[in-house]
Amino acid sequence: MRDNYDFAVIGAGPAGMAAAIEASARGVSTLLLDEQPEPGGQIYRAIESSPILNTDVLGPDYVHGTVLAKQLRESDVDYQPASTVWDITHDRFIGVETHGASRFIQAKRILIATGAYERPFPVPGWTLPGVMSVGAAQILLKTTGATPGPKTVIAGTGPLLYLFVWQLLRGGIQVQAVLDTTPTSNYFKALSYLPTAWKSRSILKKGMKFLTDMNAAKVNWITRATKLHIEGESGVTAIHYRRGEKDFRLETDMVLLHQGVVPNIQLSRAIGCEHVWNDQQLCWMPVTDVWGQTSIEGVFIAGDGCGIDGAKSAEHAGRLSALQICHELNKIDEAARDKAAVPARDALLFEWRVRPFLDVMYRPEEPFRTPPQDDVLACRCEEVTTGQIRQAVMQGCAGPNQLKSFTRAGMGPCQGRMCGLTVCETIAQARGVSPAEVGYYRLRPPIKPIPLGSVADMPVPGEDPDRDFNDALETKNEDASEFSETPVWS
Repeated sequence: MRDNYDFAVIGAGPAGMAAAIEASARGVSTLLLDEQPEPGGQIYRAIESSPILNTDVLGPDYVHGTVLAKQLRESDVDYQPASTVWDITHDRFIGVETHGASRFIQAKRILIATGAYERPFPVPGWTLPGVMSVGAAQILLKTTGATPGPKTVIAGTGPLLYLFVWQLLRGGIQVQAVLDTTPTSNYFKALSYLPTAWKSRSILKKGMKFLTDMNAAKVNWITRATKLHIEGESGVTAIHYRRGEKDFRLETDMVLLHQGVVPNIQLSRAIGCEHVWNDQQLCWMPVTDVWGQTSIEGVFIAGDGCGIDGAKSAEHAGRLSALQICHELNKIDEAARDKAAVPARDALLFEWRVRPFLDVMYRPEEPFRTPPQDDVLACRCEEVTTGQIRQAVMQGCAGPNQLKSFTRAGMGPCQGRMCGLTVCETIAQARGVSPAEVGYYRLRPPIKPIPLGSVADMPVPGEDPDRDFNDALETKNEDASEFSETPVWS
């Protein structure tokens, strides 16, 4: 791995792979960093090594990832798997740890393509052994072929529920029940968006096929489920739910939860990109222009990391960012950039037409985002409950960063990935204001846990690699342009 590149991409999902391939083909020296051992991201996880050989099981959308992975392998991209990015500075130094060793790499342009993760689903019992997210179960399916048992109950809302249950059916697997928490009112609210969404009806027809196949297989799909409560002590034994005015109980040894995905904003927050609250998708999003350029010069974001729209959109957005970066690096002129961008822009418009319909249809209910029970864990790392958050607000806590002093919420290894939205919305609810007014956690490097030894032995940018690390620290500010505003060692 070199120390300098024209272009560095963080994340080898659809956006990252597409951007790296596009830029490399136009003569840009390109580095692609990713935590996983092979390309694909979450949506195309294990695309080169999945033990599920029957491509009909995971479906054609998943198989499409083989095209990108093959193009990546055949390109001149310097692809570095098993690499954890833990810092980015304003002058575009990237702190990366690979196989226990850390170093800084500098790039003229950076694309953050870290995608999304699942929205927290804090209900009573959600931290019990035997409770997983649907996304985690799908990763197990793709990487190992492991499937949930027949007593499994899947609960929540969102397109991934339909896709995962359909994939299980294609593999000959039935689950005990699906508890659909989509409110009936959402269907009526979504109707006004249907005419626009119908212009891209082929996307909607995929969902309709999932429903048709599930009805044919007689899946026990229970709609309008509310008030979920997972029972158990050392593990899951049952799940309770309400439908209408009646309460029900299902004995189970596994519960899979899901209520949508949200942008992974850890890196963009840490570097200081401007963010806004999106009330339709109920999440924080970085502010970008049409090419993915953020508020920080030379730093771009593409894919679900700047708004949820799916794998195909992410791929096209990655190409658009790459074209703009190639233009800024004088590899193509403005006319060539704009001409090459037309297919990607048209494809993005096709995908975007459906998004408002889906956002409204599968908007998770407030009690599943900010549970009314005071004993539900919001921050799993530091074991902080929703009741403790509300108590802190009563004592004058105004936002997530103050809450760290009150409760340590958000100070665990995940740095708020599992609790950030729950904390933000719970404080906003308790204060009677918008999450936009409450704000989000301030994040500092390292963004991901890394061995202390990997940092201690790390060569300092611009310094002699053989020089003593402590001596280098004493003079690290001699050339301020070489370092981030918040150095990793502060």
